[in-house]
Amino acid sequence: MRDSVSDVGVLNKAVAILDAVSAGPLALADLGVATGLPRATVHRLAVALERHRLVGRDPEGRFELGPHLQELARSGPVSRRALASAAGPALVTLRDSTGESAQLYVAVGESRICVAALESPHSLRTIVPVGASLPMDRGSAGKVLSRESGARDPWAESVEEREPGVASVSAPVVVDGEVIGAVSVSGPIERTTRQPGRKYAAAVMEAAAAIGRAMS
Repeated sequence: MRDSVSDVGVLNKAVAILDAVSAGPLALADLGVATGLPRATVHRLAVALERHRLVGRDPEGRFELGPHLQELARSGPVSRRALASAAGPALVTLRDSTGESAQLYVAVGESRICVAALESPHSLRTIVPVGASLPMDRGSAGKVLSRESGARDPWAESVEEREPGVASVSAPVVVDGEVIGAVSVSGPIERTTRQPGRKYAAAVMEAAAAIGRAMS
């Protein structure tokens, strides 16, 4: 019981640090004042939180909220629903203008999750169910989501990487300079050809830009 109580105490102190820096960057001394904790305790916990990217440092070395908190928020069910809802009109336009199936993916760990999908009206079409978990190392959406420079890459294509006879084109959804998702159009090679980017890149980029604006 003693260890359990001690663990809860550490957690409470860590949360106090996160609460304090949520208002803005704080130097170590100021963080101690804000939390009422001893300097050594604040330093030890802040550094531990930094290792987990829950706390970061600004250019002046002050502690601030870390990027992992934003990543967790974006990957949550509510955020996925908001993204899928915002993407609806753009996906309809993309599906109708290309005649192929359109999808929206987000990165979750080492996988990408389909959060929205519209099927092509053709009888021969690609089908990706909402909620499907697909690998990041195969397919154009995986390329877009796994690139550190994804925000600068306008689009990516894949041909028979994830499934024989299927090609796809994807573009990043960018908000505030960060890639928050990937829009894709996919279909059988007999329609997409083996160079699908030539046919669909412009439409996919337009859809990604529209979703980014809707989420801004």
